[in-house]
Amino acid sequence: MKEIITPKRSLSEETERLLNEQIMMEGKSSAYYLSMASWCETQGYTHSAKFLYTHSDEERGHMLKLFRYINEAGGHALQPEITDIKHSFSSLRDVFDLILEHELQVTQSIHKIVDHCFSTKDFTTFNFLQWFVIEQREEETLARRALEIFNIIGEEGIGLWTIDQELGKLHDTDKEAEEGA
Repeated sequence: MKEIITPKRSLSEETERLLNEQIMMEGKSSAYYLSMASWCETQGYTHSAKFLYTHSDEERGHMLKLFRYINEAGGHALQPEITDIKHSFSSLRDVFDLILEHELQVTQSIHKIVDHCFSTKDFTTFNFLQWFVIEQREEETLARRALEIFNIIGEEGIGLWTIDQELGKLHDTDKEAEEGA
């Protein structure tokens, strides 16, 4: 039998471990937003559900971006086991409060990896991660904007209906602003 020669890797084992942890976080984000979308849809918040279904797909895309990077750098990206996903929420506001809290955690995780790469002089991975740094700023801004909509409109009367309409437009507004920049 012919011996298989493993190509040399440019990724340290520690960086690979941290990136695989980030894959777990992005996968959990995708599953979490999918669960939130389903809850919103069953509660009649169809526009918020649409927003969250799209967001779930984006998070999966972030996970795949990390997968490809790890494998191309000679590492081994690992499919995460996703467990402990919340399926019920107390209110639409609760969903968006949790989104901001979660995005802040993702930002901290990205910053931890960026700091590691800078300190170990892994400038290739450091540069790769700059896309995630910018993306996280956008994610946090979007989550804050969603909560501002609750505060501006109020939840009384037709407020929740109006909020749902506006939340459905958020993703489109975010993409328009991104294209205009």
